[in-house]
Amino acid sequence: MKARTLFFLLNVLSIAAIAQTKTDPQNIQMQATRDPEYPKGEQQLYQEVRMNLKYPEEAIKKYVSGEVSLSFDVKADSTVANCIVLSGVGYGVDEAVKQYVEKLKFSPGRMNGTKIKMNVNMTFPVKAH
Repeated sequence: MKARTLFFLLNVLSIAAIAQTKTDPQNIQMQATRDPEYPKGEQQLYQEVRMNLKYPEEAIKKYVSGEVSLSFDVKADSTVANCIVLSGVGYGVDEAVKQYVEKLKFSPGRMNGTKIKMNVNMTFPVKAH
């Protein structure tokens, strides 16, 4: 009796082992998705925006500071599209940040190794002094 039970158990285990080694045609290997990024790094992006932004005269006179939040798409060709201001500080600063970011190039997002368009939300600190 013990021999039969042992034989049965070994058969079940060997069948399970064989089933695990076969590949299921519906198992799709997914590589991790990579978000778009600024090639020089996020900190460098913030610094470039802060240093190179042309602030409107009224914003400079009023010492406007705060944050401008944008939503934009980074297309597969690295360009920025569909940029909208989510929140801002006014006095033309929001539009200036938007126009600056629209001219930038980003490393596009990737899914399964293929470049794809992805949406990005970013908040930029601003000081018009």
